[in-house]
Amino acid sequence: MPEAVDGGLVDVAVEIFSMLADATRVRIVLALAGGELSVNTLADLLHKPAAAVSQHLAKLRLARIVTPRHEGTRVFYRLANEHISQLVTDAMFQAEHSVEDQPHHHRTESGRR
Repeated sequence: MPEAVDGGLVDVAVEIFSMLADATRVRIVLALAGGELSVNTLADLLHKPAAAVSQHLAKLRLARIVTPRHEGTRVFYRLANEHISQLVTDAMFQAEHSVEDQPHHHRTESGRR
């Protein structure tokens, strides 16, 4: 463990994990890892009503995980930084380890680190 871990940062990290403890929000982060998307596009990808996706995006925005961009009446979202994408990717890799003897990311060259 690092010498001294800032308790405030640990609290914020726990909030981030709490924010990601929802399948729809994880799917939103995975979708936005490919780049900026509109609310309606996200709703279509997730097979969820746009209003529900907007509510999840509002929570992610308050947590500074996503940032919005307005273009007329449309709102586009992108990830605030690359770290959240890596965090979710690593969680997905860990999930593979939990359910498979040989996780897919270990079977392909592109998944090796």
